Amino acid sequence: MKQKDEKNQSQSDRALKIIPVTLLVFALCGLSFYLGGIFCSEKSLLEGKIVQELSKAVSSPEYSAENALQIKSVTFSECSIDYQDYTPCTDPRRWKKYGYHRLTFLERHCPPLYERKECLVPPPAGYKPPIRWPKSRKECWYRNVPYDWINKQKSNQNWLKKKGEKFLFPGGGTMFPKGVGAYVNLMQDLIPEMRDGTVRTAIDTGCGVASWGGDLLDRGILTLSLAPRDNHEAQVQFALERGIPAILGVISTQRLPFPSSSFDMAHCSRCLIPWTEFGGIYLLEVHRILRPGGFWVLSGPPINYEHRYQGWNTTIEEQRAALEKLQDLLTSMCFTVYATQDDIAVWQKSSDIGCYEKLTGPDVYPATCDDSIEQDAAWYTPLRPCVTSPRQKLKRSSVGSLPKWPQRLNIAPERISDVPGGSGNALKRDDSSWKVRAQHYKKILPAIGTDKIRNVMDMNTVYGGLAAALIDDPLWVMNVVSSYSANTLPVVFDRGLVGTYHDWCEAFSTYPRTYDLLHLDGLFAAESHRCHMKYVLLEMDRILRPEGHALIRESSYFMDAIETIAKGMRWNCHKEDTENSGEKEKILVCQKTLWYASSTNSTR
Repeated sequence: MKQKDEKNQSQSDRALKIIPVTLLVFALCGLSFYLGGIFCSEKSLLEGKIVQELSKAVSSPEYSAENALQIKSVTFSECSIDYQDYTPCTDPRRWKKYGYHRLTFLERHCPPLYERKECLVPPPAGYKPPIRWPKSRKECWYRNVPYDWINKQKSNQNWLKKKGEKFLFPGGGTMFPKGVGAYVNLMQDLIPEMRDGTVRTAIDTGCGVASWGGDLLDRGILTLSLAPRDNHEAQVQFALERGIPAILGVISTQRLPFPSSSFDMAHCSRCLIPWTEFGGIYLLEVHRILRPGGFWVLSGPPINYEHRYQGWNTTIEEQRAALEKLQDLLTSMCFTVYATQDDIAVWQKSSDIGCYEKLTGPDVYPATCDDSIEQDAAWYTPLRPCVTSPRQKLKRSSVGSLPKWPQRLNIAPERISDVPGGSGNALKRDDSSWKVRAQHYKKILPAIGTDKIRNVMDMNTVYGGLAAALIDDPLWVMNVVSSYSANTLPVVFDRGLVGTYHDWCEAFSTYPRTYDLLHLDGLFAAESHRCHMKYVLLEMDRILRPEGHALIRESSYFMDAIETIAKGMRWNCHKEDTENSGEKEKILVCQKTLWYASSTNSTR
């Protein structure tokens, strides 16, 4: 986003003759451009300065605790029981409004302001506090995710089985009916980098119930499971109920909400994504988010077609042609075959810039993306039919050149230099600060670090400092970076953590009741000029589990208003000092209560 130049000074004589009304028009146009810059989706230094000024404003004496924002008490009614699994931006009730081509109806389509719900999403009848980690990896309460379709359709493949009041997860899958452990053991034999900390972050596209990601946690690999809200009903909800990282999403017409070169590994186990259709644009998106030197693993059609084709209701000739087409496409994107055995095939994304330089000709497809296409732009950004070339200046960001896990967590990555003010010293100061903060959080909320808290979201992180400070605790953190803030998410991934871009003026891509702890740090001070506090807090209520907690670290100016809304959502809250015991900033410690839908519930 660029500022418009001022009018040439040579026109000053003529400007003196312009009537005041014309001057007013120019002034309004200038103001309009300035305000438009605030709401523009392009990240820029100007935006950062605007947010900084707003943050300074709420810290000034005018916005002190004595002059705190006050609002009238409010209560929220219950949503009707058929909204118990409401996902506002991926709502099946609205699918018919959107096209079926390339499954665009499964993408994010958030309701307009006048359709937003101002009610509390109820839990299912019979809901219980989730089974605690690590036991939750193997079982969950049926009433918490009461979906019979997936049980009937997938129980023969050992995805899950219903037994009494529980769903059990045997660890099977369509391509690993003998168990995910044996499947991953073979994968590690093919990719030794999975054993020594070289591979740390992974994405599982079409994750099922996330058994692959769950198994990898014990092997030091942090996997983000991805699936749309589709006819499997609740793949992501099952994953999060089990305590396994997951997010709603689909590769369709828009980029996934991750920066380029995020993951060390990507996996598809019969995920039914048509990789070679539409010019291979879905595979190009996997290429974008996969780190140079990273691995793409495929099991299912057309891999091992010689022994599998009859079970796929196809012919050996069709599957042979499909594999040849896939191989040609991968080669054209600078992937090379790394290893194959039985049902598993592995390709590696090249780090050699020479390969990408060959993709610059006018008749080459797919060609490398030109400089006008921002590699990390990924919030409502259309997919591009081009290859994202590794940045030549990055010498230590590919798989194999990054420090191994866990050392990489504490070493400043190269891409921190892309962040305004970012440096190795800045990262060290940030980490030191968060270690102190995390210790204080455990004092005011002793559940942190115990099995009571598993799924954590840092709603507006910078470098993933909270996640780093809690790395030894039995939890994982979804690190959220605002689509309007400085682009620090590449640093989060380079450190071996996971996260996503998001705009808190909209609903998050998850099911209700999926997080045990929500943390925010100055979110309202930074975003209140864009996002309505009420809707942000209602969204927090939607995704927070009953009896879950929220740590709201915020300017004292907003504290009373936040507490008033939280009370209207049936939360129990109390204020605490920060670790510095200052007056400008406080911490609101809240717990969501467990309640059930009333019989007279009729709110829509």
